[in-house]
Parts: sequence; C-alpha cells; structure tokens
Amino acid sequence: MKNLPFLLLGIMFGIVMVKSEAMSWYRIQEMFRFHSFHMYGIIGTAVTLGVLGVYLIKRLQLRDYRGNPIVFYPKERSFYRYLIGGSLFGLGWALSGACPGPIVVNIGYGYYSFLIVFVFALLGTLAYGLIKDHLPH
Repeated sequence: MKNLPFLLLGIMFGIVMVKSEAMSWYRIQEMFRFHSFHMYGIIGTAVTLGVLGVYLIKRLQLRDYRGNPIVFYPKERSFYRYLIGGSLFGLGWALSGACPGPIVVNIGYGYYSFLIVFVFALLGTLAYGLIKDHLPH
C-alpha cells in the first residue's frame, strides 16, 4: 500500500507520454532529423520544470518521502566525460527510438518488440555496474 502513490505516478507518467506522443518512435526520429520542433518543446518544458523543481527543493529545503534531506552533491566538470556519455545515450536513443521512460511505456502500450530494447537497457545497466569502479568519475 505504501507504494501505491508511486504506481499512480508511473501510470500518470505513461498517460502523459502517450498523449504527448513522446513515446512515438516517429516523433523521436523527427527530432533527430531536425524535421519537427515537437520533441524539443517537450524536452525544453521538462528541463525548465526540472530546474524549477531543483530550485524549490534547495530553496525550501524539502525532504524525501522518508523525511531525509535531499542533498545535491557538486560534480566535477569534465567536457569529455559528458560528451562521450551523452553521445552513447543519444546513439542508443536514436537506434532504439526510446529513452528509458518510453521503453516501459511502449511495452505497456502493447509494442512488445520494445521488450528487446528493455532487456538490452538492463544489460547495459548491469555492464556499467560491473565496470563503474574502473571508470574515471
């Protein structure tokens, strides 16, 4: 019962992804080919809301659902690290037609071929977990 709010939030996320067409492979390919502003508008809105959310969390010193303070640790800046990581993420996004959130939404929508993408996303996460201690962070 304590996880019910998270389940409802996930369902709402899926509905928003479907209704905004952000889970559409066609829309994602349009974005990567610079043929449409649709996805850039959605991503821009998400970034703006994320920045506002982080600002409010810091300003109001909000706590997580367990009552622990939310802490943002400073990260060292490294141009190449972000360039390589962003390129790998973007390549996977362009090839599969989905980033992690829409993968699950597509499966829930009945596009079961995304189970293959989901399995390889999990394998990639596992591979990172196995080698992360040997990577420069």
